[in-house]
Amino acid sequence: MRPVNPVLSLCSTMGAWAAVALPLVRVAPNRLMSGAPVYWAALIPTWGWLVWLPLILLSFYPSRHSDKRVAAGLTKVFGTRLASAALMVVMSLSMAAMLWLAGSHATTIAHTESMLARTSLGAGFWCLTALIWLVSMDTVKTLTRSDMLRITWLMLVALPSLALIGTGHCDNLSIMKEYTNRSEVFWVATQRHLQIVATAIVPSVMIGLPLAWACAHLAALRKMVFPVLNIIQTIPSIALFGLLMAPLALAATRWHWLGEAGISGVGLAPAVIALVLYNLLPIVRSALAGLEQVPVDAKTAAKAMGMSNWQIFFKVEVPLALPVWLPGLRTAIVQTIGLTAVTALVGAGGLGALMFDGLFSAANELVLLGVLPIVLLAILTDALFTVLSAWIAVSPVGSAPVELMPARSV
Repeated sequence: MRPVNPVLSLCSTMGAWAAVALPLVRVAPNRLMSGAPVYWAALIPTWGWLVWLPLILLSFYPSRHSDKRVAAGLTKVFGTRLASAALMVVMSLSMAAMLWLAGSHATTIAHTESMLARTSLGAGFWCLTALIWLVSMDTVKTLTRSDMLRITWLMLVALPSLALIGTGHCDNLSIMKEYTNRSEVFWVATQRHLQIVATAIVPSVMIGLPLAWACAHLAALRKMVFPVLNIIQTIPSIALFGLLMAPLALAATRWHWLGEAGISGVGLAPAVIALVLYNLLPIVRSALAGLEQVPVDAKTAAKAMGMSNWQIFFKVEVPLALPVWLPGLRTAIVQTIGLTAVTALVGAGGLGALMFDGLFSAANELVLLGVLPIVLLAILTDALFTVLSAWIAVSPVGSAPVELMPARSV
C-alpha cells in the first residue's frame, strides 16, 4: 500500500475545497437576514494558505492503513505516535485559528457598522470543523488504545477554541449575542431538558429490566412484546406525542387527582410517556441478549445457595448481563436526549423550545443555540458510556459489550 494517510488526504482535499468554495462567515444587517458571504480569501493574507503545508507533509506519515515496511522505516526517523501527536496539535490550532478569524471579523463589523449587524458562522466554518473532528477521531486511534486517553486527547483538541470563547474573543458573533440576550432562559431550558431525560430514563429502566427478565423465561410473552415495541419504534415522534394528548387530557378531566399531580394533555406527561415507549425496545432487547448469555451454572449455583428468583436476577444475572446491556442503555439515553427536543411542541419545554423559537422567527443562530447543546450532551453521554463499557470489559464482570442497534434520530 501507499504510505499516504487516506483519511487525512481525503479530508485535506475536501477542506481545501470548502475553504475556497464556502464562506467562513456571513454578515447581515440584522438577525433575521441571511447576510452576505465572506470567504477565507478576504480574511487571511496570501501566505495564510501555507497552513495546508503541514497537513500535506503529515499526510505522508504512516497510519494504521499504511504498509508495515514503510511505516517501520518512517517510524525509525520520526515515530508514528510523534507524527500523530503533531497532527492532533495542528488540528487543534486550525480549529482555533478559524474561530479566531471569525471572532476578529465579527469585532471589526461591530465597531465599524451598525450595532444591529450580525456576523454568523458560515458553511465553510462548520464543514471544516467537521473535517477536523473526523481527522482527530481517526488520528487518536494511533496514539493510544485507552478509551479514557482518547477522549482526553479529543478534549484537548477543543481546548484552545473553548479558551477563545471563554476569554470573550467571540462575543460579537451572532450566536454569542443570542446567548447573551437569552442566558437565563438558556440555562433554565438546559436544566429542563436534563430533567425530562432523567424522568424518562428511570421508568424506562424500571420497566425494561423486569420485562426483559419475563421475556427470557416466557417465550410466548417475547413473541407478543417485541412486535408491539417494534411498531411503537416506527411511529414518528410528533405523531406519538399528538396521539397521547387527547387520552391524557380526558383522563385528567375525569380523575381530578391526575390533574392535581400535574398530568394533562400537554407538558411533561405526554413527553415522558412517549420517550419511555421509545426507550423500551433498545433496553429490553439489550437486556434480554445479556440475560441469555448468563451461564446456566451461575444461576444454578445461586439457586443452590437459597437465593430467590429476584435475588438471582439482581445479584447474578444483572451484573453478568451488564456488559451487553450497557450499549442498549446508551442507545436509549442518546436517543432520548435528541427526541426531548421535539417534546417542546407539546409544551414540555427544554432546549427544543429555543430551537423552535428560532425556526418560527427565522433566526438561524437561535436554532443553533438550542441544537448545539443537545449535540454536546449526546457526545458527552456517548463518551461516558464508552469509558464505562471499557472499564466493565476489563473487570471480572464479563466480556466487552457489543452494539446492538443504532440510535433513533430525531
